Amino acid sequence: MKLADYVVNFLADKGIDKIFVLYGAANGHLIDAFTRTNKTEYVATMHEQAAGFAAEGWSKIKDLPGAAIVTSGPGALNLVTPIANFFYDSVPGIFITGQINSQFLRPDPEVRQVGFQECDVVSVVKPITKYAVMITRPQDIRFELEKAWFICRDKRPGPCVIDIPIDIQKADVDPDNLFSFDAAAASDRWDLEAVDAHIDRYIADFHNSQRPVLMIGGGVRTAGAVDEVREIARFARIPCFPTWNALDVVTSDFEFYGGRIGTYGGAGRNFGIQNSDLLLAIGSRISGRITGGNVSTFARGAKKYVVDVDKALLQPKLQQVPFDENILCDAGVFARRLLEKLKQANTAKSLPRHQEWNKRCVEWRTKYDPVRSEYFKPNAYRVNGQVFTHPYAFMRRLSEKMTAADVLVCDLGGTSVVVGHAFDTKLGQRYVTNNGNAPMGFAMAGAIGAWLAAPDRQVAVIIGDGGFNLNIQELQTLVNYGVKIKVFILNNHIYGITKAFQETNFQGRCEACGPVGYNPPDFVRIVKAYGIEAFEIKTNADIDAVVDQVLAFDGPAVCDVNCHDYHTYEPRIFGWSTPVEDMYPYLPRDEFQANLCIEPYGDWQNPEMPDITQPNTAFE
Repeated sequence: MKLADYVVNFLADKGIDKIFVLYGAANGHLIDAFTRTNKTEYVATMHEQAAGFAAEGWSKIKDLPGAAIVTSGPGALNLVTPIANFFYDSVPGIFITGQINSQFLRPDPEVRQVGFQECDVVSVVKPITKYAVMITRPQDIRFELEKAWFICRDKRPGPCVIDIPIDIQKADVDPDNLFSFDAAAASDRWDLEAVDAHIDRYIADFHNSQRPVLMIGGGVRTAGAVDEVREIARFARIPCFPTWNALDVVTSDFEFYGGRIGTYGGAGRNFGIQNSDLLLAIGSRISGRITGGNVSTFARGAKKYVVDVDKALLQPKLQQVPFDENILCDAGVFARRLLEKLKQANTAKSLPRHQEWNKRCVEWRTKYDPVRSEYFKPNAYRVNGQVFTHPYAFMRRLSEKMTAADVLVCDLGGTSVVVGHAFDTKLGQRYVTNNGNAPMGFAMAGAIGAWLAAPDRQVAVIIGDGGFNLNIQELQTLVNYGVKIKVFILNNHIYGITKAFQETNFQGRCEACGPVGYNPPDFVRIVKAYGIEAFEIKTNADIDAVVDQVLAFDGPAVCDVNCHDYHTYEPRIFGWSTPVEDMYPYLPRDEFQANLCIEPYGDWQNPEMPDITQPNTAFE
């Protein structure tokens, strides 16, 4: 059979029923292979970047590696950003790039280029892939595909790239005589004795703890451990704090949901994490977006445990915040073993219930909800006397109207902050975004992939005007494939997160972010030109009726939510020198002393803890 046919059938046999493509001469044989199989189909996007983003959305909903096929040179280079998305957010993926005929490949690295649209894509993407290879012999194709399939899913998932020259694509191969890859020989086993020793120490610390917390990252879902982690929290009665990649793991309706954390920490303002005395992080690296710039103050009264599959992230010298116990293990394996040992420990000795601590975390979460009641008033948001939509009011109403079966795909920038602050998730919902690479424009294409992975589910998109502009051409993909996503544009007519940054750091000089240097078009007219239904929310008074109309519409729809010039994303830390709980707007002094780390009252007083009960200079 033709090698190109073998490639497409290999992916199809793995369960990949949608492969995202953009045609070019150098991938022509691969695209033509779809005409000889009914096991999978291609989805042709308008841009290679969109093909990669769509593959990511498909992967995150389908729980399989996403796949994309593009041409050589500029086609392959347009995949670099999506490949980085897969790499930094630990998403498994197989990217196939066409390459020029082997005879025209440059013979030496000192030669810049020989063939038309020749590019050494393997060297370009090596820093952002788990594996990248060019096929130079047809008989290697089975081995390399099986190897890439294993590597992209093993341990911390990620992308693999296979570059295939035109002459290799059209070569004949005999599937029965191709070398295979031995995945068993490549597999490593976890040191379960070491893992159990860590768990035993954690349980001993848990018995002595008064303020334990769990910090849960997106790796929990990747490992298939959502149910186990939630059961651990229930069984041991531990408040849980999700990272932004885990908002659909620890959902807002979970009884042990403690709030949201980080430099734009939402409900609870980071008080739970910062007041803890025992922290267990599962499935998350500890990034600056979680700790803030003053890393030495992060959970400073807590003994810290972290579980990760990435050995490098467990080396204290490479950690921004050195953890006390670093556990190399898959999150699912760890969660199941921890749950079993907690149940055994409870049989031998009753686990502490931490009723007051849980009550306190719930009080912080509810008292410090970023969405305030006044945001829902008809005239809540004004600019120069003109009334617009308050994005936090819109987002909370949308979260109330979306069901537990729905999917929310979120773009990056200010939109992700509004969602993190105001969208309350429900168990069963999926929340899809990309926080590692965080490119604007992801959500439009990512939602196409998510909907094609589950067309029976409602898929809503939150995207800013800036992000919508970056992949606006994919409106035609909605038309071409009947993709019934519902796109809500948070249209503030500026790059909001950038403008807030400039006002903080450049004395109010706001260049190239609007209105100077940036001004979006009339999206309603553009959407209608594509033949797609368009809606508008101009003020708070429109929210309920229009959101209902959009969600009920049977087809693709775009809604322009006019929140003109809004860029006040609060609470947030100001600068990188303050502890992550010192968030603007600052609390009055009495509120600060009543709530802030670490409170010396009742049985919680611990003279060995650092004295951090006084406001820092930001509160003076």
